[in-house]
Amino acid sequence: MTEEGRHLPLINVKIMEGRSEEKIEALMKNVTDAVSESLDAPKENVRVIVEEVPKTRWAIGGTSAKKLGR
Repeated sequence: MTEEGRHLPLINVKIMEGRSEEKIEALMKNVTDAVSESLDAPKENVRVIVEEVPKTRWAIGGTSAKKLGR
């Protein structure tokens, strides 16, 4: 991806639902910092998408995380 000739890294993170907004904000900041440093990309060019997946749609060993009590 480019915007005015600049690369725009896009990171998509899927996590199980249930974390606080503060934890998700910290995750987005930390991922942005790591990608920026690793790729020498300005932080303002890094895009992070966090998708929360319901526990009923997240399987571990074939059983939903909700049924496993996660």
